[in-house]
Amino acid sequence: AAGRKAGGPRKKSVTRSVKAGLQFPVGRIGRYLKNGRYAKRVGTGGPVYLAAVLEYLAAELLELAGNAAKDNKKSRIVPRHLLLAVRNDQELGRLLAGVTIAHGGVLPNINPVLLPKRTAEKEPKEGKSPKKTAKSPKKADKKGKQTCYFRFSESAAAVDSQKPSRS
Repeated sequence: AAGRKAGGPRKKSVTRSVKAGLQFPVGRIGRYLKNGRYAKRVGTGGPVYLAAVLEYLAAELLELAGNAAKDNKKSRIVPRHLLLAVRNDQELGRLLAGVTIAHGGVLPNINPVLLPKRTAEKEPKEGKSPKKTAKSPKKADKKGKQTCYFRFSESAAAVDSQKPSRS
């Protein structure tokens, strides 16, 4: 080995990933760039830059998928969480627009046209005291009270007039 003293202690090698402060393997990415025939020559900065970009994308995706898993009260990231992370993020959604994630499902979405129309409009609140909520018909029937629910006030008035009086 020319340029190295024969009997001296050998220095520990420092990888390019460590020099760049990255977790992704710069040397492996450089090898893939060379063997993949993407260009005749590959510079020294290319693999470092590509490793940094890939590491950033992976970290971003894992963070969003982790948040999706936490929202679903799960401790493990599954493909569904990856899909929710990608599709709910505008930039990642644009980057991975044509990508299908296996076992990811679809985003929950119901077209507003298919939803039932609201017939009764909400009345404005009067006063500060909260109104008691009406009990469900099943609970009222269990207590022996009879309640009738109708959509129109005219039919409710007709039912009230036909009720037998208790004495």
